[in-house]
Amino acid sequence: MAAIAVQTHLTPEEYLAWERKAPFKNEYLSGQILAMSGASRAHNLITGNTFNGLYNQLVDRNCEVYTGEMRVKATPTTSYFYPDIVVVCDEPRFEDDAFDTLLNPTVVVEVLSPSTAAYDKGKKFESYKQIASLQEYILVSQDRVNVERHFRFGTQWRTIKFQNLADVLPLDSIRCELPLSYIYRRVQWTDTP
Repeated sequence: MAAIAVQTHLTPEEYLAWERKAPFKNEYLSGQILAMSGASRAHNLITGNTFNGLYNQLVDRNCEVYTGEMRVKATPTTSYFYPDIVVVCDEPRFEDDAFDTLLNPTVVVEVLSPSTAAYDKGKKFESYKQIASLQEYILVSQDRVNVERHFRFGTQWRTIKFQNLADVLPLDSIRCELPLSYIYRRVQWTDTP
């Protein structure tokens, strides 16, 4: 989903109060509001396939899987995001009794578009790294077969790339696997990836 920066600066409290009444989604990065726009067919297919694959593997376990409507808070520089998919294991913790802002994600998945790739790989990832519970950050390209698995390894983050439909994405923190052929099921490109 594309993010468009709006030159409005709010405190985290002002953002949250405003966002809960807004008719459309907005992310919040260090005081700046980022309006979220619609998603392409490929984006929707990838998000649905990935959500479905994770949900089916986690349905009988102590984990919950949410799609793009669950807001995630990152601190110490307060930011709020709407990941395409977020997984939380054990007891979910929320910012308040509205239960709409998750504090302890285990896995976050973002589907990249040309307009969001730099933001998702840069500032957003730097904010996500500050969430102690986050173990894996998955970036999925929508315009070619390319999945990046960023994962915690001690105090460092490591990256593995997958670029073949025959590859299988391991999600060690939640004991799941997703074949790239499943993630990209029914996605069509004008050029063969």
